[in-house]
Amino acid sequence: MAAASPSSDMFDEIVMAEERFHGEGYQEGYAEGSHVGVVEGRRYGSLHGAKIGSEIGCYLGFALTWQCLLHNCTDEKNSKKIRALDSLIGMIQKFPYEDPTYEKLQEDLEKIRGKFKQVCSMLNIQSDFRIGTERSSLTF
Repeated sequence: MAAASPSSDMFDEIVMAEERFHGEGYQEGYAEGSHVGVVEGRRYGSLHGAKIGSEIGCYLGFALTWQCLLHNCTDEKNSKKIRALDSLIGMIQKFPYEDPTYEKLQEDLEKIRGKFKQVCSMLNIQSDFRIGTERSSLTF
């Protein structure tokens, strides 16, 4: 009986090896996948954040430039344009750059884009903001 016990343990080890290796492989794969997922998520977040920052920066530069250009004009048409520019600048300044968990981030970004389009329409400027691999640009 003593001889049967070691042989049955040997067979149990052989039979259970597949299950043991499956469990070990799962744990190693899970750990590696978690690490790769974090790295990929960080890379995607940085890229997406840079695109949004570039877009918002162009809007702000555009608005500040036009605000300076229209500052000395006092007629009613230009005062409406200046108010719209001031509103766009205010929206951009209130945008939560530092809080990536802000729940209304996409909603506020869409409002800024809408206001930018409204300002461009008031100024009779066709806007085309493009973000590409070569460059990002704002064309007129």
